[in-house]
Amino acid sequence: MAALPSAQTEKNPIESYLHVLHALMLRDMRTRFGASMWGYGVIVLWPCVHVFALISIYTFQKLAAPLGDNRALFFASGAVPVLIFQYISREVMKAVIMNRPLTYYPQVKLFDVILARVLVEIVTGFLALLVVASVLVVIGTDPIPADPITAVCGYLAAIVLGIGVGTINVAIIGFFPGWLIGYALFSIILYVSSGVMFLPSYMPEKIYYWMKYNPAMQVAEWVRSAYYPYAGIQVDYLYVIMFGLTAASIGLLLVKHIVGKIQM
Repeated sequence: MAALPSAQTEKNPIESYLHVLHALMLRDMRTRFGASMWGYGVIVLWPCVHVFALISIYTFQKLAAPLGDNRALFFASGAVPVLIFQYISREVMKAVIMNRPLTYYPQVKLFDVILARVLVEIVTGFLALLVVASVLVVIGTDPIPADPITAVCGYLAAIVLGIGVGTINVAIIGFFPGWLIGYALFSIILYVSSGVMFLPSYMPEKIYYWMKYNPAMQVAEWVRSAYYPYAGIQVDYLYVIMFGLTAASIGLLLVKHIVGKIQM
């Protein structure tokens, strides 16, 4: 009588997929950050250096914060969500370019490469947020928002938006590899108009009307409204969520149909 196959020898598809995802994440971190923890630490600290460079510039010039009396809190509340969005949307695109040869293996799909990079960037963004909050505490600033739930939702919206724009970028580079440089230039425009260094609602109405179409600005205002609930900051929450989800849906559909082209 033939022996029944042992349950231990059967491969669990979910477990196998998690192993592939884990391997992709480890490879991603080692190739980008080096074998040591210091390389990864530099990437985590880079957004923090960005935030505190802005604070230093305004401090040395003795310029008051556009809102409230704390420069550090104002810039951090706007810069961190925008940087989370930009890092995810950019690094997802770079992941496909760097890890394209891996998709020749049948176990590795293009979606796996995208998901692995998204998870790495989420962890990196969370660690950067902790570092920024810790530094704020050291310099005597309370990093806890008046409305924590709104702040958390704002950070989650930044992640959704980054994933959505990132998948669109992946689809675009399938046809135009030079978009990697183009998006870097476009990101500068998004950042400058996102309201990190100023309060968009103080701009003239005609300018502010068009600025509201920038989802990065909406994300910055979303988180900032949690710290300054008295400021009356208006955020189009539905626009941000629908923009991110729609972009992700369109991007994934395009990626599915251009997988063969990307792998050539």
